[in-house]
Amino acid sequence: MTARSAAISLVAVVIPVHDEEELLAGCLDSVRRAARTARSRVEGIRVQVVLDACTDRSARIAARHRMPTVSVAARRVGVARAAGVRTILRNVGPVPLTRVWTAHTDGDSVVPPNWITHQLDLAEAGAHAMVGTVRPDFADLSPAQIEVWLATHTPGVANGHVHGANLGVRADWLVRVGGFDDAAEHEDVRLVARLRASEATIVASDDACVLTSGRQQGRTPGGYARHLREDLVATPKTRGIEGSRIETRVD
Repeated sequence: MTARSAAISLVAVVIPVHDEEELLAGCLDSVRRAARTARSRVEGIRVQVVLDACTDRSARIAARHRMPTVSVAARRVGVARAAGVRTILRNVGPVPLTRVWTAHTDGDSVVPPNWITHQLDLAEAGAHAMVGTVRPDFADLSPAQIEVWLATHTPGVANGHVHGANLGVRADWLVRVGGFDDAAEHEDVRLVARLRASEATIVASDDACVLTSGRQQGRTPGGYARHLREDLVATPKTRGIEGSRIETRVD
C-alpha cells in the first residue's frame, strides 16, 4: 500500500458508555486533547458517544462536553460499538471508507495526547488496524496486583493483547469483516481475529498506551475486570520476572 492510498481524511472516534458518570468526563477531556493535537493532520475528526442503557448522569456529562450521543438499550458493548460506527459512517459524505480511520476507546479510559496522531502515523505507513496497550489505574489495584502487572509488562513493548479501549481500524476493513458483532464481551478480540484471518495488516503498539479503570467488578463476567481480579495473582513464576507477558488475550 502506498502512502498516498493510505492517507486518512477523517477520523471517527467511538466511545461506548454504560453508567460511567465517575470517569466519563476524564475520558472526553482526553479525547478532545488528542483530537486537538491531530486536527492539522486530517480534514475532520468526529466523536460519537454511545449511551448504552445508562441510568446515571452520563448523558448530561456528554452534553456538557458538547459530544454527540446516540442511545441504545442493549447492555452489550458489541452493539454499542457497532451503533457508534454505523452512526458516523452513514454521515461521512463523499469521503471513501478507505480514507476513514475508526479509533475506539471506552468511557472509563483516558487516552494520551498522541493517541490519534500515532494511529494516523501507522495508517499512513500501511496499517489496516492498530492493537494498542492499556494500563490499569494503579489506584484501583492492590500492591500485590501492581507488582504482578509490572513484572509482566515491559514499558515500550507491545504485548499483542486486544483491548477495545485502545483499538484502531481502517473503516473499509472494518466493514469488510462485518464490524463488531452483537456481543456482551470479547467483540474486540473476535473482530481482530477476523481481520487477521482476512490478512489485514495489524500493528501492535505501545506508543500510545491508554489508562483504563482498574475496577475489579466489570460490566460483564469476563473482560478486563476479570483479568485484573483473577490473573494478577502473584506466583513464584511472576515474582521478579521483569518483562514477561501474559499470553491470554483479554478485553
